[in-house]
Amino acid sequence: MDSYLLDWANLLLRWLHVIVAIAWIGASFYFVWLDNHLLKPQAEDLKAKGVDGELWAVHGGGFYNPQKYMVAPANLPRELHWFYWESYWTWMSGFALFALLYLFNADTYLIDKRVHDWSAGAAVAAALGFLAGGWIVYDQICRRFGRKADGSIGNDGVVLGLVAVAIVAAAWGASQLFAGRAAFLITGATIATMMSANVFFWIIPGQKQVIADMRAGRPVDPVHGQRGKQRSVHNTYFTLPVLIAMLSNHYGMLYSHPQNWLVLVLLMLVGALVRTWFVKRHKGVDAWPLLVAVAMLLAVLIAWLAPTPTMVPVTAAPATTATTATAASAATVAPEDGTGPVSFETVKRIVDARCLACHNAALAPKRIQFHEPRLIEQHAAEIYQQVVVQKSMPLNNATGITDEERATLGRWFKER
Repeated sequence: MDSYLLDWANLLLRWLHVIVAIAWIGASFYFVWLDNHLLKPQAEDLKAKGVDGELWAVHGGGFYNPQKYMVAPANLPRELHWFYWESYWTWMSGFALFALLYLFNADTYLIDKRVHDWSAGAAVAAALGFLAGGWIVYDQICRRFGRKADGSIGNDGVVLGLVAVAIVAAAWGASQLFAGRAAFLITGATIATMMSANVFFWIIPGQKQVIADMRAGRPVDPVHGQRGKQRSVHNTYFTLPVLIAMLSNHYGMLYSHPQNWLVLVLLMLVGALVRTWFVKRHKGVDAWPLLVAVAMLLAVLIAWLAPTPTMVPVTAAPATTATTATAASAATVAPEDGTGPVSFETVKRIVDARCLACHNAALAPKRIQFHEPRLIEQHAAEIYQQVVVQKSMPLNNATGITDEERATLGRWFKER
């Protein structure tokens, strides 16, 4: 597909994904909040109808009175609103975006030969295996350890502990196989797949079975409601870890770290603790120690990932962005003639002229630096992705990089 059309597909899929994700997460957060704020009804007519909890709210110039029935009313309405398409569209749009950017460009985005040197086909199969395998492992944990002796759904502490171990293992495994950025995204997508599969395989089918039994006058198995509640609770704790996994893969200082899997795990733990604090707060529980733990974890991460100060001689201090950009645009870096391997000296001359103005020892957006040869090698994949494939760097092409120079950098990356 033409790169111009690919950019449009990327933009529109990303837009759709954000919209439906907001709708899904917003609905999830709202119902968790609602459950924790319902009050026992005082009116006798509500008690007689079987209302277990109610809430009065004001919004948009009107008054709302949500009521929750633990057992459906005798005359179950024919029209019921279901909350599931938000989940399905979030997963489908996310997977389409993942396929467009990562699976169809596995050599560029999935594979880092310094991490694991394998074929594009194998990397794609492994990435898909993470999504499917993550769901299978998670579902088996819930099935095998999520029931009490009496057959009811429970053992939440054991289940969540085992799930946490599985997620840590997935983060570590992904970091051993894929490029750092892809490892972060695949870990987040694995958890997101668990969330959407919960809705598709258990929550909605269970609710539909309950309604079908009620309409037919059959006894209702309480396990459907218990399991639906269990998986819904899991989903609400998964939301913030998924979001940070998706956002953090845009920051080289995180995914390029030698222990990137641990960085991701700690960030996801921060997200889980924040969500736990909100849930407890909605229940009226004073859980401020959780916020202290969050602040301490973030402080540890920030200190741990802080770059080592680089001594730059006064005589060799990098020029300002504007000055370097002007000089670079006036200069011409001779690319290779295309008949032999690209030398690193040529690559360094291009990077020095076109990239070093912003990515140097003193100035480094997202901690991406190119002032030393080893740093150019370390960030070779990012250079290829941003400069050659997406052509999004240099920003606004402020330093005047040419198509020939981009092609030279592309050849160098593929020859490594």
